Amino acid sequence: MTDAGLRHGRASLGLSFGVQGVAFALLVTRIPAIQDQYGISDGLLPAFLAAVPVLAGVGSVATGKLVALVRPGAVLRWAQPLVLLALLGVGAGREVWQVAVALGVFGLAVGALDASMNMLGVSLQRAYGRSIMLGFHAAFSLGGIVGASLAWVGARWDLPLLVSYLPVVAVLLPAALVGSRWYTEGKAPEPSGGVPGGPGGAVSFKLLLPLCLVMGFAYIGDSTVSNWSAKYLQDVLGSSEQLATVPYNLYMVTTLLGRAVGDLGVRRFGAVAVVRGGSLLAAGGFAVVAVAPGAWVGMLGFTMLGLGLCVIVPQTFAAAGRMFPGNSDEAVARINIFNYVGFLVGSPLVGVLGDAWSYRGAMLVPMVLVLVTLVYARSFGPEPARYGGGHERPHTADVG
Repeated sequence: MTDAGLRHGRASLGLSFGVQGVAFALLVTRIPAIQDQYGISDGLLPAFLAAVPVLAGVGSVATGKLVALVRPGAVLRWAQPLVLLALLGVGAGREVWQVAVALGVFGLAVGALDASMNMLGVSLQRAYGRSIMLGFHAAFSLGGIVGASLAWVGARWDLPLLVSYLPVVAVLLPAALVGSRWYTEGKAPEPSGGVPGGPGGAVSFKLLLPLCLVMGFAYIGDSTVSNWSAKYLQDVLGSSEQLATVPYNLYMVTTLLGRAVGDLGVRRFGAVAVVRGGSLLAAGGFAVVAVAPGAWVGMLGFTMLGLGLCVIVPQTFAAAGRMFPGNSDEAVARINIFNYVGFLVGSPLVGVLGDAWSYRGAMLVPMVLVLVTLVYARSFGPEPARYGGGHERPHTADVG
């Protein structure tokens, strides 16, 4: 693989992450409008929302098996257009069965998309010989900010969902298809003499379990912010309705900033130190939120959360790829399932604890779970596998 080929592959994959960020944000931020358009009751809505991550988990598992027959780039090439078309289907229907089908397709396709994108990211990072995974996830965060902003425009002007979604899909679908021409994978690792996790070696769930737990805990923290930050600021800290919308925006912006510079931190200090630092910062953010006397201190806590949590998920995918270099695709697919497990658990966990105890106390639970990451931090950087800044292995390619 030439340096130019790797650069093109990196740019096209970054575009794919960005497109996915836009699509996902356009779906989740317009849930009230979706509910109104289809007349979905409050009692039925949680079932619809839960079905998407459950089916995404199914799509991720299926992708882990499918990549034994076709390469991740081929899966990504069809999964991304399918996600965009499913999003358009959500906006175009009128009957409940239509939105059920559209959300089902969206869930299955997004699971395949998330898994295949991260498979390619791990492969490209191996080819580069240095940390680049955080940059891909920064593109996702940027896309999320763009998508949320577009959703705000649609809500502000009271646009029908189809009118909001159609121009975005009309732009992103051709861009994704054109960009898919340059998807590429890094060079496969050399034979490792039968070392566990070497080429062709089976993925051991026992070895992978610490990373699965870390992924789940990180997404419990993330879903806590996305689902409860506005309610917490308004109901617990006494903010206005307008101010209550600010914490999630701050969280998204700090997530983008943290991921934009995170690869430099990994190259300089190693993945273990970055994950430990991120875990401590995120736990500190939850603690600040839990004891905040008012809205502005609460927003400081949510800002800390964005900077802390943002580094954990990309490094978990990268660590899985290093742990099983000969079977990294399957390892990534398995890890990806716990993305959806954490998302499913996080929101109801905080809600149940908040109603039964207090929302301040509920914030301490994700804090403790994030701190557990410190116990498993060594899984992120075995000595031979660290990148950059005194920990770097020989480069397969030295590209920009």
